[in-house]
Amino acid sequence: MERSELDRALLQAHEDKDSAALVRLYTLAGDQAEDAGNIDAACFYLTHAFVFALEAGMPEAKALNRRLAARDRAHPLEL
Repeated sequence: MERSELDRALLQAHEDKDSAALVRLYTLAGDQAEDAGNIDAACFYLTHAFVFALEAGMPEAKALNRRLAARDRAHPLEL
């Protein structure tokens, strides 16, 4: 997904209060930033995905926490 399309989709997901889409889209943004070698940006996006996943009780929270912990950006949690 192109960056401008991703940004529009994120804004729409926020407007719609669509937690599942927010987790998916922020994870995608994190993946893209990581692929580009921008670890700080990747962790920024993955943190957002993690928070939305936690708030919604989504199982993705566990994998997101592991990814952030592997980068020393979060403490490993028992989820």
